[in-house]
Order: sequence, then structure tokens, then C-alpha cells
Amino acid sequence: MVKVICGPKGSGKTKRIIDAANEAVGVAKGNLIFITDTKRYMYDLKREVRCIDTSDYSVAGEDALCGFIKGVVAGSYDNEYVYVDGIARIAGKAIKDMAQFFYMMEKIAEMRDLKLYITCSCAEEELPDFAKKYL
Repeated sequence: MVKVICGPKGSGKTKRIIDAANEAVGVAKGNLIFITDTKRYMYDLKREVRCIDTSDYSVAGEDALCGFIKGVVAGSYDNEYVYVDGIARIAGKAIKDMAQFFYMMEKIAEMRDLKLYITCSCAEEELPDFAKKYL
């Protein structure tokens, strides 16, 4: 399952995805992973949620982000929830140009039975058609 949390900058997307991760701690049977490009939110997450800062690994570009997420997921068969905050910022690309990323995330989520949450900095009406199905 892929779920998109979207809204303009400053609309509370990060707070919503952090809240979703913290709430999942109570029901998750597997690992919870939170991927972002800063350590700023590390202390807002419960300790059961593994926080990974992509800037520690020099992740730059859509392909690198996709490969990084695949690598993290491949690291354990016990991964159940993956949260990615700020995909466009990490990839350095506009959401409208990231169709391949969404396609790959859907395939990974299906293949590994993951619940994958992604934040996108744009209004719902600006979200490209390929991403609207994940709202």
C-alpha cells in the first residue's frame, strides 16, 4: 500500500507523517522506518521507529532515493511500515517529474507487503494524475 500525504509548504505534512509513524508503533508487528533528509525530527519519533537521515549517505537524485529505499527495505524481511518525508526535496526533482519513482514504490510495497507513506509538497489539485491514486 502506498499513501500520499500532500499539501503546500507549512501545512503540517511532516507532523501528520510523524504522528502516523508514532501511532503505528502500537499495532505494528514488524519494523517501522522513517526516511528524511534531516535529523530535526529524530526526537519527535518514538524510539521504536528507526529514523534515517539521507544526508548521511549522500542520497541525491530520484534514482539514488529509489535505490536507497530499496536497500533499506531489503535489509530486513521484518519491515512493515516505511515513511518518506520530502521526496521531491531529497530527489531534487518536481513531483510532476517523479512518475517512475511512484511506480517503483508501488511495486516494492506490493512485493514486500509494505505500508509506504510519502509526503509531497503541493496542493492536492496540483498533484499529478499518476500520484492521485495514492491519496
